[in-house]
Amino acid sequence: MKYFVFAVAAAGVPPLAALLVINRRWTKYVMWALIAALAVYQSTAINFFSHEEYRGSARGMEISVAYLFAMAIILASVARMRFPGLLPSVGAKLYFIYFLLCLPSWTSAENTLFCWLETWKMIMIYLVYLGVRAFLDMTDDMKSLLRGLAAFAVLNFIMVVKDHLQGVYQPHGVFPHQNCLAMAMHIFGSLFLAFCLARGWKSSPLWAMAFISAAACVVRTYSRGAIAGTPVWFALTFFCVAAKSMKGSFSRLFKRVMPFAILGLIGLGIMLPRIIERFQSAPEASKNTRIELALCAKEMIIDEPWRGVGINNWGLKINEPYDYAYRAGRSTNRGGEFKDGVVETVYLLVGAECGLPALAAMIVWFVWYLVVCLRLVARLGRSRWAPIPCGLFGGFVVCYLQSCLEWVLRQQMNLILLMVFFAMLDYLDSNWRRLKSEETAPKENAK
Repeated sequence: MKYFVFAVAAAGVPPLAALLVINRRWTKYVMWALIAALAVYQSTAINFFSHEEYRGSARGMEISVAYLFAMAIILASVARMRFPGLLPSVGAKLYFIYFLLCLPSWTSAENTLFCWLETWKMIMIYLVYLGVRAFLDMTDDMKSLLRGLAAFAVLNFIMVVKDHLQGVYQPHGVFPHQNCLAMAMHIFGSLFLAFCLARGWKSSPLWAMAFISAAACVVRTYSRGAIAGTPVWFALTFFCVAAKSMKGSFSRLFKRVMPFAILGLIGLGIMLPRIIERFQSAPEASKNTRIELALCAKEMIIDEPWRGVGINNWGLKINEPYDYAYRAGRSTNRGGEFKDGVVETVYLLVGAECGLPALAAMIVWFVWYLVVCLRLVARLGRSRWAPIPCGLFGGFVVCYLQSCLEWVLRQQMNLILLMVFFAMLDYLDSNWRRLKSEETAPKENAK
């Protein structure tokens, strides 16, 4: 039945695209539907070639309703002659290079089906990137996209509160794991904090609600790395806004940040005993496992430095009959049914599975968007869109740092959201002159 419903939904893509061509106002509702589909991702996705028991970064060929909405927007933008192109930015080209450098790993893989599952995921998340970029180029409606993202953050907070009341120790919202929630909410929190600081929290209660929701979600996950990273993105966002996007004096900005700081201290005080307990009771075995799996990744890189052991094949190569675990000093008394997990850093995971060239390409791709953020902070000055690069810069820095301890950036939902933010930055970077001139034109005419 689920496959039948999905087939009907897929058949509805062309008519939906035609509707968007006829009436452009519907486009924002489709974009909101795309974001809403992420909130119920597991129940709106069909998983072909499912391997749920596999310990890898992709366990099936997932096709989500969110991808169908993205396809409808892309088709509508093509019909309206507003499609930005398949590789519309430097960031898109860097991602394409990273994608190509992952393909040689197929030649050393034990299971090429598992390779295809991860490759398919990389294609689908790029489809979302193109859909968001096409939406912005077709409508110039950044505000609607931000509203959808803000609602997504608030919904996660509601889910976390629900889990808290039910006694869940580490809630994960609509994400598959609490670390996934924490890493995503870093970016959401810094983005909407920047808007609150630049414009004042009273200017848009939705932005303030989204920031508070995101920050509360991060702390309530009791993730040690996430909690330690929160002051970092808060400080980076504050200084970026202070440097360029602030309309007024530094003292006014300081007054705007104080309510959030006081609220944060109150919330921290309430949860401090559990946070301290979380840090003190963290098992030593967890740290040892991270170190040992990192050493396993090192052994894989030594064996296959250029092509890796096969994309999404870590879960096979880390276990018998391969000897990487034993070479790295993993326990030999694990039992015949034991299966090792994924190395807890996305950088070593990519290096081990796809080789050093692919790892270098991924790092360049990530760092490029930090450069774009800083460049846009300078270019957009005090415009209404300057808070976007200010906030995303702080969120990206913490996200990349936390990825040294987590492999979350290979998770489907986190990658999709990252692509959404990348598309927003690329749109601003391509249109910053027009956006800035449109904002200053009324002032010049008034003079």
